[in-house]
Amino acid sequence: MSGQDDKAMIRRYYEEVFNQRRVELVDDLAVDDYVEHDPFPGQGDGRDDLKARVRTILEAFDPLRFRIEDMIAEGDRVVVRWSQTGTHTGDFLGAPPTGREFTSTGIDIHRVADGRMAEHWHVVDLYGLLTQLGLIPAPSETPA
Repeated sequence: MSGQDDKAMIRRYYEEVFNQRRVELVDDLAVDDYVEHDPFPGQGDGRDDLKARVRTILEAFDPLRFRIEDMIAEGDRVVVRWSQTGTHTGDFLGAPPTGREFTSTGIDIHRVADGRMAEHWHVVDLYGLLTQLGLIPAPSETPA
């Protein structure tokens, strides 16, 4: 597989699995023994746990829309800088729905093996997300 093929496959993950809410496509996109390096509480490794992770996100945020800002392929890695918008309409990791809209950003690194997602690492602006949802207080805006 070329870097372009790997990028096309990863693009499907964001555009089809998340944006089109087609969780079943994870079966085609990820290896059986997929490894998540930043799991949700209780999430293990493997493709079934990846599908559970995706379902958790989609059940918590509807609508949810990912936008790929940058994508870089090098060797067996694909790096994606993304933004997302959505509305918190369902429970998310123990937090009840707030009905608030949000915009968040992140960077994902995917390792690809035989044309499928094999490992994942990421950095997400979780502080910004939780602040927008009203789940943690925003910093004071009073001058020092």
